[in-house]
Amino acid sequence: MMESESVRMTAPADDVFQRDCAGRDILDHVTSRWATLILASLVAGPHRFSELNAKIGGISEKMLSQNLRTLVRDGLVKRTVTPTVPPQVSYSHTPLGADLTVQLWGLVSWIGNHTNDILEAQVRHDAATIQP
Repeated sequence: MMESESVRMTAPADDVFQRDCAGRDILDHVTSRWATLILASLVAGPHRFSELNAKIGGISEKMLSQNLRTLVRDGLVKRTVTPTVPPQVSYSHTPLGADLTVQLWGLVSWIGNHTNDILEAQVRHDAATIQP
């Protein structure tokens, strides 16, 4: 039995509400702030590391690198090395990553459309909970 088969058999991925579900790790990977922004950035097509770093404000090179490695390992992002001097590396969606990004894009768009509503709700909540 291959190791990946063993993982599937002991940690079902079909019910993320269960403690031992392998899907929970994947959920953590794809819903982190940085992974979501990386995947959304790749909608426009392949990007080099420096382009992603410049596009995603506030991400450190370390966090970008860690998240890209995770997304490549998960099969959501493809890392392509062009044999030039120096080598050029670019990142793009895999078909699986493109499919996921369609779903994430809805979330990203919703947040963009409702940020002011949420900020206003926070102000109302905070004002109502202030004790004299």
